[in-house]
Amino acid sequence: MPITILMADDDADDRRLTQEAFEEGRLINDVRFVEHGEELMDYLRRQGKYAAPVEAPRPGLILLDLNMPRKDGRTVLKEIKSDPILRQIPVVVLTTSKADEDVYRSYDLGVNSYIVKPVTFEALVDILQTLEKYWFEIVELPPVKEA
Repeated sequence: MPITILMADDDADDRRLTQEAFEEGRLINDVRFVEHGEELMDYLRRQGKYAAPVEAPRPGLILLDLNMPRKDGRTVLKEIKSDPILRQIPVVVLTTSKADEDVYRSYDLGVNSYIVKPVTFEALVDILQTLEKYWFEIVELPPVKEA
């Protein structure tokens, strides 16, 4: 059964490339996109345009960019991992930042993995295939508890 992957990234080109990489890699999961941290939290809390459960299925994995407007990825990560309803959702930071400070801070805030965005499309396809295999075929995750 396909699992929903939710990607939060303010860069339209990165969202488009990620969608194309999922298609190229023949990945079967449902991929949803939000453009900034506030929209991500609305989605997760089913607020506003995401109030209907059909509009916001609980994600099995969140791909999170750190540098977004309105509410950045660091703030969102802290909110997700502080919320007893949301904290079991695996969060993978997928960002351009290679800064040690960002890596350390993300892990301190509870991120499950930290990946620097690759520079080639082929590498992105490979990363997404590996993520899907790891998180949905190898790792045992807790059953989904709907809010």
